[in-house]
Amino acid sequence: MIIKLRLFFIVVLVSMLAVTLWASNHTALWKIPGEVGGHPWFIACLFDAYWGFLTFYCWVVYRESTMTARLAWLVGILLFGNIAMAIYMLILLFKLPRDATGRDILLRPA
Repeated sequence: MIIKLRLFFIVVLVSMLAVTLWASNHTALWKIPGEVGGHPWFIACLFDAYWGFLTFYCWVVYRESTMTARLAWLVGILLFGNIAMAIYMLILLFKLPRDATGRDILLRPA
């Protein structure tokens, strides 16, 4: 299971970096046309993404024991979204042995 999860989050990270670089080379983020930025579905997607980021962050708060780590991951997740989330998961998954269980992933270390 750990190997499959590592591969999954590597794919997430690489694809997010690739699509972010591709989009950045086409248009700067601050040059999104007003009709796009104000579109109801654009706003709905942003709400959906950020609520998802904050939901994942609730689990990060549970797993991390220091306020410094918690704040650093909050900033990272809010600024970089799924890129930061994939990095968090890869750090966690590469710290665990290959025979780790879902319990080892989800629960706070002893």
